[in-house]
Amino acid sequence: MLLMSRLARLESRRGWQVFLILLALTIVLVPILNLTLPPSSPFHVPTYMLSLLGKYLCFALLALSLDLIWGYAGALSLGHGAFFALGGYCMGMYLMRQIGTRGVYGNAELPDFMVFLNWSELPWYWWGFQHFWFAALMFMAVPALLAYVLGWLAFRSRITGVYFSIITQATVFALMLAFFRNEMGFGGNNGLTDFKEILGFNIQAQGTRIGLYVASALVLALGYLISRFIVTSKLGRVLMAIRDAESRVRFLGYSVTNAKLFVFTVSAILAGIAGALYVPQVGIINPSEMSPSNSIEIAVWVAVGGRGTLFGAIIGAFAVNGAKSFFTGAAPEFWLFFLGALFIVCTLFLPQGIIGFAAQMRGRFSNKTTLVTEEVGNAASKHRA
Repeated sequence: MLLMSRLARLESRRGWQVFLILLALTIVLVPILNLTLPPSSPFHVPTYMLSLLGKYLCFALLALSLDLIWGYAGALSLGHGAFFALGGYCMGMYLMRQIGTRGVYGNAELPDFMVFLNWSELPWYWWGFQHFWFAALMFMAVPALLAYVLGWLAFRSRITGVYFSIITQATVFALMLAFFRNEMGFGGNNGLTDFKEILGFNIQAQGTRIGLYVASALVLALGYLISRFIVTSKLGRVLMAIRDAESRVRFLGYSVTNAKLFVFTVSAILAGIAGALYVPQVGIINPSEMSPSNSIEIAVWVAVGGRGTLFGAIIGAFAVNGAKSFFTGAAPEFWLFFLGALFIVCTLFLPQGIIGFAAQMRGRFSNKTTLVTEEVGNAASKHRA
């Protein structure tokens, strides 16, 4: 209980306002350091680093979406990679439709992989993706629909715990196998790539990269505010009660199914948006994004940062992916061992993650400060006496 109260103080109004201020500063400072300083300056931010930070922001939004359902509703989804990839594929389909005659085969209607596979016409599920507004609607609606159907079947049947995790992981694995097939019309194992432009702007241009970075940061801030609004509302209190004692909440007359279904759907929408922002920054989307190991890695981000804290998930995403970028360059053969060891250490010694550890250290420091103050006060009283 003491640790939870300290975590609550870290999530206070002042805490999340500081977080948003820091995020706002990065939105302004990083592009300025990229545009104004020469490459020889030690403070210059290269364009590749800008794209890397933009990718981390997308991962942070993805981790935030998982924390919403796992940290507050207690349902560990190991299928969030599917929602992320579906959002990415919807964005990729829009970007492919923008290539037009600039493709290898010069076909104005069909993407290159369809021409190579001798497709005669565009499949019906590609219709409308030449318009950005339609793609934006789809990269939210498609993950939401999958989450709603999956959640309705699982929560209505009162499937919880490890069984829910297994079902979600089986779903993402089935989708990955389906998308690997060329007959699905999504590029098979090569996926969608060779993008040219987004909203009329060259996707490789420095200005476009900056725009995507700023958009990712703004969407992360908006996603955080939406998630915070949910968890601090009456629904949020119901979700935490469900996490701690689901049967008691049912006994009190609350609809556990509707509460979990709502937050699971919102979580999927956030993950889909993260995937849509991720694709134009990395330039490709393929079925490997649906790998079950990717969904497990998302859970590691949240666990490392501290689940049930929102911004702890964001910190975990940046910390783990920063370490991944370092180790895959310095010692790529040891990265998976490091990731496994990190998860074990957090499980055994930091069950509340980085945020929980910070709360404990803050509590110990405040206790020591109080103790020293009391000792000084007592010594002063004896001296006066």
